[in-house]
Amino acid sequence: MKEQTFEEKQEQLEAIVAQLETGNVPLAEMISLFEQGEALYRECVQTLDAYEKRLNESEKEKE
Repeated sequence: MKEQTFEEKQEQLEAIVAQLETGNVPLAEMISLFEQGEALYRECVQTLDAYEKRLNESEKEKE
């Protein structure tokens, strides 16, 4: 299975948040969605941290 892009993960996370915000989700599904969202959030943060590190390294090389 192909790894999702950052943008795909972000879209999926936004869809989960929208679904949870409706309040029309059974408790068991709500917990599952929350866990999925939490995992996606962590993956997005890791991706952003990696990009930030690359940018910082690139800037240091220019100095």
